[in-house]
Amino acid sequence: MVGLSFIAPNFVKAREMARLTRRHAPGATIVLGGHGAAIEGVQQRIDCDHVVKGEGIRWMREHLGQDPEAPIEHPALPTTEYQRVLGLPVPGPTSSVLVPGVGCVNGCSFCCTSHFFGLEYTSYVSSGRRLFELARGIADERGSDVFFVMDENFLKDKQRALDFIDQMDRHQRYFSFYLFSSAETIVDFGIENLVRLGVTFLWVGFESKTRKGDFAKNDGIDAKALVRELRDHGISVLASGILCMEHHTPENMQEDIDYLVGLEADLVQFMLLMPLPVTRVYKRFERKGMLRTELPFEEWHGQKMLPWRHPAFPGDEAEKWLGAAFDQDYRENSSSFYRFCQTALRGYETLASTDDRDPNLEARMQQMAERAREYGLALPVVADAPVNDLERRRVRALLADLREMLGPLTLAEKAKRAAAHVIAAAWRVRLRLFGDEIQPKTIVTRYEAQPWTEIKERGLQKLRELETAAVESLDTRKAAMIRHEP
Repeated sequence: MVGLSFIAPNFVKAREMARLTRRHAPGATIVLGGHGAAIEGVQQRIDCDHVVKGEGIRWMREHLGQDPEAPIEHPALPTTEYQRVLGLPVPGPTSSVLVPGVGCVNGCSFCCTSHFFGLEYTSYVSSGRRLFELARGIADERGSDVFFVMDENFLKDKQRALDFIDQMDRHQRYFSFYLFSSAETIVDFGIENLVRLGVTFLWVGFESKTRKGDFAKNDGIDAKALVRELRDHGISVLASGILCMEHHTPENMQEDIDYLVGLEADLVQFMLLMPLPVTRVYKRFERKGMLRTELPFEEWHGQKMLPWRHPAFPGDEAEKWLGAAFDQDYRENSSSFYRFCQTALRGYETLASTDDRDPNLEARMQQMAERAREYGLALPVVADAPVNDLERRRVRALLADLREMLGPLTLAEKAKRAAAHVIAAAWRVRLRLFGDEIQPKTIVTRYEAQPWTEIKERGLQKLRELETAAVESLDTRKAAMIRHEP
């Protein structure tokens, strides 16, 4: 069996991989999964045997005759091959992937994740204790206590997250997390709990200043105040917004751009409204005949073209608005790297002023200090090539704050700061000569296969059960026919 998991923009890649599979392993069964499986008629467009829409582990286990309720073995995988910031390599192992579950119950009309999993949440790890044991095992294997949690709205299961905090406190093992979350869930969970959980980064969909896009998750939320409070507690924020929505015109879209830039988050994602297959937006546009079915799927990524006909933004207008929005955020709020460093220092300052710190908060304060010092080593590189004079002044002021709050640099740190200029300059040369393409190595994970005799016996047992059920059903129908004979 060859499983191909892909998203819509990777349609051509998946099709080519299927073609190569048929060529080199003609007897193999090809299974398509991932968000790309939601493409209408995908089984006719890509040579395959099965298409799995939604949660795939249960489907695969049932297909193979395995127990669908058996515990899930979570692999230890990196989120990235390696990390560079401004061309500077980040030392140490990268963060690890953690997938506690899939899906989201919020059901935003544009969200392919929520709709792909049937507007439900499927938990892979239901308890905080089990999640802690899983995280500890992965962290010990990979040598990193930092996790990127691939879960659309992890904090929705509030009790699981609180129990996880309790486990960290009991074992004095304090992990750090990058999370996705909706604004109303953040407010319900509480900022202090986020700090104690070790959340250092939150991806939040603020979407739009208006509520015309049907975003109930943001009702009653003061987004600017929330972002400020998160950053004051050392939690970096990616504020995500949508451009070229149905109500947008060239006259009113700037208001939404100003709103998102004005949140002063660490990062801002401007994304075009994407009616991806399976979402309510897609189905509505399909009924109205608004979809651009001639546009190749590799362009359905939200950063260039609209895959639907917007009367106010024809041609390349959407791309122009995107570029201008990102440029505005950069010029008004300076580089995201500067903002990340500032957030870490703000969090350190907040916890340092707290008198009754327990071991958890003490550990979090030290983690924020370490992040701020590490980021600070590269800040002079930002000052070498600022977007404007405002950024240069901000960087200098932040460097002064770092010295005042965290003390002077050690000799080793001074050497690293000096080396940073050289490495960053070399990286800029590399970009000019070779571009920014980097190919990660292939990751191969091998699991001990179950003996074929066991798999065969389970398959035969399943066939016997089906045969018995069929015979019983036939006997019942025969009896019913006999009773109704004249």
